Amino acid sequence: MNKPAKQQQGQNNKKKPRTAITPTREEDFAEWYQQVVKSADFAENSPTRGCMIIKPYGWAIWEKCQEIFDKWLKDYGVENASFPLLIPMSFFSREAEHVEGFAKECAVVTHHRLESDGKGGLQPAEDAKLEEPYVVRPTSETIIGDAMSRWIQSYRDLPMQLNQWAQVLRWEMRTRLFLRTAEFFWHEGHNAFEDHKGADDDCLHVMGLYEKFFTEHLAFDGFVGVKTPEETFPGANRTYAFEAMMQDGKALQAATTHDLGTTFAKTFNITYQGRDEKEHLCHTTSWAFSTRTIGGLIMMHADDDGMIMPPRIAPQQIIILPIVKEDTAEAVQAFCAKLTKDLKAKGFRVKFDNRDMRTPDKMWDAVKKGVPIRVEIGAREMEEGQLTYVRRDIGRESKTTLAVEEFVDKAEGILDDIHDTMLARTRKFRDENTHDVTSIDEIEAFFKAEKIGFLRAPVAILEDDKLEAVMKEYSLSTRNMPNADKGEKVLIAKAY
Repeated sequence: MNKPAKQQQGQNNKKKPRTAITPTREEDFAEWYQQVVKSADFAENSPTRGCMIIKPYGWAIWEKCQEIFDKWLKDYGVENASFPLLIPMSFFSREAEHVEGFAKECAVVTHHRLESDGKGGLQPAEDAKLEEPYVVRPTSETIIGDAMSRWIQSYRDLPMQLNQWAQVLRWEMRTRLFLRTAEFFWHEGHNAFEDHKGADDDCLHVMGLYEKFFTEHLAFDGFVGVKTPEETFPGANRTYAFEAMMQDGKALQAATTHDLGTTFAKTFNITYQGRDEKEHLCHTTSWAFSTRTIGGLIMMHADDDGMIMPPRIAPQQIIILPIVKEDTAEAVQAFCAKLTKDLKAKGFRVKFDNRDMRTPDKMWDAVKKGVPIRVEIGAREMEEGQLTYVRRDIGRESKTTLAVEEFVDKAEGILDDIHDTMLARTRKFRDENTHDVTSIDEIEAFFKAEKIGFLRAPVAILEDDKLEAVMKEYSLSTRNMPNADKGEKVLIAKAY
């Protein structure tokens, strides 16, 4: 039934709610994402094609990720090392199956000197051509495998557990800040074990660390499971993946661990003398997560006003805004400075925003950056020993006034509740948008109707000849076979 003309006209004339980010998620998710990155001051495009400049606020998130996860790796027994950015071409030629997955993304260094081109510019010097070209590191299995072949002699040298925090280069054609850039930052672990059990246990243990890290620090949940053979890392026996659902229903592969079996051990002669005094091949693993995680944080948590930072990873957990008038400015500033000092003494990451600019502009800046708690203090609050705070995850409805001492005592609990609320929200969205199907027709009908989310199908559906055409038509991929389903189901989704 058509609505009455006046009612319809009234609805058409309603003003859209004012948002800090335009377009909104509903209007254009891809452009909304770019605007959140910009307004939160995370990163910007660089003069180098396909690469980004990660700005201080964005880099602080990555530093916090490193700080937390690096400690866990060291507690597990992993040691950090550093390997060359340039890898001899011959190393890649020795591992054809592995390289096939990266070949089209590799950047190659062919010369070691520049010379004048006679026109006021520079060009590679013809007599400076390298005898052997170098590949700019897209991943380090080959060069670390070569090192392991020298460092491992006996079972007494095992397990060998190595990690490096580094950057890599993959020549991506279509880039998007954090999600897919030519250069990005990651940690990559490379371990060697006596047998398959050691390698598989390693993959499962590190994946458990990833799941703990994402849920306990990033309020970020998903599905952990085994990749299908088609999606398995080149050269690996098995790949475990953490697949998360973004607000547009697409999947983001947030972290992976790979059981590489003896693939690289055979190629690079990574052997050891066993307890039986015979020579054996090592079983190796690799695993990683990257700055792509920051893109996932945005697409999972941000809203139409900007970022919402999970408090345990936030560069600034609390921001203090003085509401000043000329006659009370000095006293309010001093009051805020003392509160900042008291909160920092308790271990909170606090920013006292005393910039010379309008208070509303400071508020919006804090909102767009997603600072979990915004504290506002004016002359009246100062005189009464109080403050007013607002939670970013809830907004103005959460506005609360407390005595300063009470807030200092309760701040940790407030931040924990913000984390728990954000995690519950993402889990609810994930569960409500994961649907069980049993046939190819159901898969096609779902995506033809432009619905969003993951489909969970019986793993036997992978053998259906009709599946490939539907996957291609709707740009779908298999994400993993969730551990929770004991490998009996497979997730199908659009993905980043």
